[in-house]
Amino acid sequence: MAEMNGGAAMDKEALLKRVGSEKKLHRVDSCPFLKDHLTVVVIGASGDLAKKKTYPSLFALWKSHFLPEKIKIVGYARSKMSDADLRDRLRPFLVGAKSVHGRTDSQVEDFLEHCVYRSGGYEEAEAWKGVNEDLNEIEANSGMLECNRLFYFAVPPNVFAPAASAIKDNCWNLEGGREGWKRVIMEKPFGTDLSSFESLSQHLSSVFQEEEMYRIDHYLGKEMVANLLYVRFANIMFEPLWNRHYIKSVTITFKEDIGTYGRGGYFDKVGIVRDVMQNHLLQVMSIVAMEAPVRLAGERFDEFIRDEKVKVLECVDAIRPEEVVLGQYTASRDGSEPGYLEDEGVPKDSNCPTFATLVMWIRNQRWEGVPFILKAGKALNERKAEVRIQFHAAAAGEFLFPSAGELVRNELVFRMQPNEAIYMKANMKQPGLGDKITVSELDMTYRNAFPDDFDKLPDAYTRLILEVLRGKHAAFVREDELRVSWKIFTPLLEKLESQKPTSYVFGTRGPKESDELISKLGFRYHGGFYKYLKSIPGKVG
Repeated sequence: MAEMNGGAAMDKEALLKRVGSEKKLHRVDSCPFLKDHLTVVVIGASGDLAKKKTYPSLFALWKSHFLPEKIKIVGYARSKMSDADLRDRLRPFLVGAKSVHGRTDSQVEDFLEHCVYRSGGYEEAEAWKGVNEDLNEIEANSGMLECNRLFYFAVPPNVFAPAASAIKDNCWNLEGGREGWKRVIMEKPFGTDLSSFESLSQHLSSVFQEEEMYRIDHYLGKEMVANLLYVRFANIMFEPLWNRHYIKSVTITFKEDIGTYGRGGYFDKVGIVRDVMQNHLLQVMSIVAMEAPVRLAGERFDEFIRDEKVKVLECVDAIRPEEVVLGQYTASRDGSEPGYLEDEGVPKDSNCPTFATLVMWIRNQRWEGVPFILKAGKALNERKAEVRIQFHAAAAGEFLFPSAGELVRNELVFRMQPNEAIYMKANMKQPGLGDKITVSELDMTYRNAFPDDFDKLPDAYTRLILEVLRGKHAAFVREDELRVSWKIFTPLLEKLESQKPTSYVFGTRGPKESDELISKLGFRYHGGFYKYLKSIPGKVG
């Protein structure tokens, strides 16, 4: 575990003094940044994203000994407030915040002592020069030569370009002979179409190197999405089946049981396709459909993964308008939930879709003829996100088991929320003296399979921030991935601008036309709604 500092090997005692605890000492190999100084600058610190996601995720890492002992977190925004004001704003979101290794509230005040605040315009050079002076003073006081800086953009995308230029010009260079990496985290959306993406990307690429940028799609930080790669490539039983010869369809679903609730003014400028499909669901689809990367660990593994995702996205055919269903929710049947057009800020003649089902076809040898069905919506009958792989019907099943009728098709399901699970639907003999066929669900619900670890599962943002600190890019979106995704969706979005969506009632499955389209593609529901699997006694399911 010898580390180099100015050419001299650092012994364990010196390294322990530097990292601050035995727990961190044991993590230096996998988290080398722990031995260095770290300053995090949260741009947009007064906003919702920062207080609800960024700071709680940093707190979870800090409590779990995944951040340097003397970290400093500098909040920056236009709002005028003091360090104490910032801490008062953050405190309600940190009390009870989830740690990677359990829950505790006692460390909130200790963590907040590491949080300070500076105000200024996002493009204001003098303000950023002042921040840079603060950072240099913080780093000088640390007594370390290795000092890293992480800039987290928790701001709207229209601020990305001016803030990026101001930071690079005024807040990028270390002083006093100190060295270290500088990295930038940015949150979607990255444009609204191909043209706006290219404009933003061209500017950011002129400011930062690709390896310095980490574009967050928080779905890539979800436990079950990360697990897709492991299930696919660590289990030989799936590889022979993972193709058009055995798989009938792949359905990727995102359902919310709530409406826009006061966010309609923002949502109306985006719509469900831009908000969920072009990013979250497409990223999941690329992982399901990609070929095996050169390697999943070691040197350049993250680039190999992203290479394969780009390759499969390049094979996606143009989306056919006749294979798209758009919907917009109306008030619930009992009138307790308002319709979308009743939300404050939504134009009364809005055509913005709150629901969409669309079909993608991947033109390659593995997936030719297999529909990838993406479905997303708000104000539906349940909250759920899943990947459902439905296999072909059993060959000659109706002849081998004539009394059973149409056999239920095998399915492999990855449930991302709620209550993460992997399960498979399989036909088998019902116990007893008869010969009746029944359907069983071979279940690996995370809460049941890993009862000691389930409550310790990190939040997606917590996982992703740690990956940035480790310098790993696999769970982040590369520029060429975004370019291909906008090439896929922009023509469709242009055609749908004036199309009036079909109405559906708040709390239902969505437009019936969606189910009709999916049925035409060969998907079989086999009994309507799918039940969630029950948890073991005493556990919340």
